[in-house]
Amino acid sequence: MPGKVAKIGTFSDWVGLFDDWRKDIGVDRDEIASFKFDTLFGAIETDEIQFGHFKGNRKWENLRQIPTQQMRDALLNMIVYQGDTEFASVEQQRNLFETAPTDWDRRAITRVMIEEMRHGWQMCALLVEHFGYSGKVEAQKMLERRAFENKRLLGAFNVDVDNWMDFFTYTDFVDRDGKFQLQMLKYSAFAPLGRSMSYMLREEAFHMGTGNDGLRRIVQAGVIPAWLIQKYLNKWISSSYDLFGTDHSSSAHWAYVWGIKGRYDEPKNEKLADLNDLNDYNRNLYRDEVAGLIERFNGVLKSGEPTLYAPDIKFNRMIGKWAGQKFHPQTGAPLDDGEYEQLFPSFMPTAADRKLLLEIIANEKRWIAPKEGARDPLETIGEPRKSAINL
Repeated sequence: MPGKVAKIGTFSDWVGLFDDWRKDIGVDRDEIASFKFDTLFGAIETDEIQFGHFKGNRKWENLRQIPTQQMRDALLNMIVYQGDTEFASVEQQRNLFETAPTDWDRRAITRVMIEEMRHGWQMCALLVEHFGYSGKVEAQKMLERRAFENKRLLGAFNVDVDNWMDFFTYTDFVDRDGKFQLQMLKYSAFAPLGRSMSYMLREEAFHMGTGNDGLRRIVQAGVIPAWLIQKYLNKWISSSYDLFGTDHSSSAHWAYVWGIKGRYDEPKNEKLADLNDLNDYNRNLYRDEVAGLIERFNGVLKSGEPTLYAPDIKFNRMIGKWAGQKFHPQTGAPLDDGEYEQLFPSFMPTAADRKLLLEIIANEKRWIAPKEGARDPLETIGEPRKSAINL
């Protein structure tokens, strides 16, 4: 790691950097400052490796047991990327506290941020405690990058989330990609990583639920027009498609062969994995899930509004075989350059759309339906910790 020197010797040293990071980005509110962050490990289904070349062998408890340096490096890289997204999302959403539509939503976003921080904490604990000097350097760098300086590792995590339509769509669909990634890591042959996933998945479920219910409340209120809602669906869902990685990925191929990252439906899927199509396989499972969720929104859509849909998997892609190509988001039909340029402002949010959205949010008290019958999110934040739950 030329030019980078670790400032930390133990995880306690890293915690000091974590506290400084919270203050530096402006999210060290009372509810967050008083929360006790922990490294939490839950149960795993089996101590045996469940897929790949080492299937049937005992899962690895430490790096010394992992056969090659190449495998150890791939594992470190996965943990770094996962942790980086967790801290990035807090930075992206950091300015939304004061504009929350209700007190429940304000406390919900506080919980979401706390749990995303804890997920980053968990990944950095693995780096510091298992990966030696390199892990300490990467855990330190995790707190030095900033989403608002365009320095996070994945592009979608450098985009501002500066209004509540963005927030609800992001937590429903970008966090849903996170659920898929965590589920795939849950089956890892590296046991400490697999054990980290139980609590993270439980916590991620609250984030997705917050986003999905928020969008339902917006659709049900019928104040923000469906065509504008659709643009935000197109924005964040197309970004989430890219988060699954490139098609025909050699990294995904070897991660599966080595047993360190499975398919989303592993081990229920008894078919042999297509090693050249792993990312796209999981991406299509995600798209099917998303399409079902959006169909439910249509059930509460105001009469006369256009039907909402999940954008075609080829739309607005930045990586893979569809990167840079031009397709209609609803039909998937190819478009020539002129057609696409002309129609693109009707597909994705523009500056004028954002201005209209903010005006609606500021001036229409009923732009979102009320949240009814829900418990205080911060009162229930510790409930998943009561037992190690195997998801």
